[in-house]
Amino acid sequence: MNKHQKHAKLKLRDNDNFAPNEISIVGSKCDVISNLVNQVAEKLTSYKLAYFDASHNDNVESNFLQKYTFHSKGSAAILINSAVNKFNQRIQFSQNDLVFINGNHYEGAKQILILDNEKEASVLKRLDQLNNIQFVIKLTDDSRYFDFLEEKHPQIKNILCYKIGEIDKISKHIENLIKEKMAPIQGLVLAGGKSTRMGTDKGMLNFYGKNQREIAIELLEKNHLKTYLSVREEQEIGISNKITDKFLGLGPFGAICSAFQENPDVAWLVLATDLPFVNDEVINLLLKHRNPSKIATTIKGKDKEFPEPLITIWEPKSFPILLNYLAQGYSCPRKVLLNSAIEIIEVDDNLIRNINTPEEFKAALKEIND
Repeated sequence: MNKHQKHAKLKLRDNDNFAPNEISIVGSKCDVISNLVNQVAEKLTSYKLAYFDASHNDNVESNFLQKYTFHSKGSAAILINSAVNKFNQRIQFSQNDLVFINGNHYEGAKQILILDNEKEASVLKRLDQLNNIQFVIKLTDDSRYFDFLEEKHPQIKNILCYKIGEIDKISKHIENLIKEKMAPIQGLVLAGGKSTRMGTDKGMLNFYGKNQREIAIELLEKNHLKTYLSVREEQEIGISNKITDKFLGLGPFGAICSAFQENPDVAWLVLATDLPFVNDEVINLLLKHRNPSKIATTIKGKDKEFPEPLITIWEPKSFPILLNYLAQGYSCPRKVLLNSAIEIIEVDDNLIRNINTPEEFKAALKEIND
């Protein structure tokens, strides 16, 4: 008898407790922890960082109105009535490269241990939380390793240790932790379009002695990207590395979302098959200037007004945003790019020309063969 499966079989994103990437700071007073976080944040301004803390104020009135105060410079003060919930926090922190957690209040998947002689009882209380210490910080020169720490972690003195004033070194170590969690990139060649204007499958057009599907796949694989073909369910395509559309009737938007549903832990370099002039130089530029702190790194023609969503690296943090737009009734990937934090690389317009009609195909073929 087959076991009943209550939920759809989806791949879960590799999240930490409250965020895709988090580190709790344990072992000292709250103001020491928050001061350290602020100093590190001043050094790592190119990353999106957050601090997850708890208020010590018990006399908070019930909040019946959620307030959002936006500043013209782009900052916002938000007052909401919301309990801590790991599922909600993972969405809330999905755009951050790293979330610092005050370990006096919440557990983090990774930890920084501050050695503070006055906080021995506090560390003992949280000893079981110290299961993935990344490095140690001495609050003072005479800060000591408590006996129970050495008993629990016999190798703890071999873990890298900094002084509290070594902010540059601490920041560099934390930056390396951010880079370690950077998503790998895979390729996605879009072959599921219906090519109504062309009248035949654009992916099967032959500009260089083989069809454009193969050309696009080879272009990405040459840059060491494991590459998949995005297809509709009814397409008969004999290739093992393919992703069938799960978000139906949404065109390229649905193809990108289907790829993230297949694997939400990678960034997807999306490439359409109607771009015969995209070459190795364009792909190299995209990879070289990738900015994983943004939701996407995209190509734009120098004389064009808008970026090209189908020559773009879409980061894992873009998936919740794509779904958010879909929930509002929008399925245009370019609209998502235009209203989000993105990295733009400009190239000559000719390199990213779309070939959509038989007339354009004939002209492009002549240009290539001349």
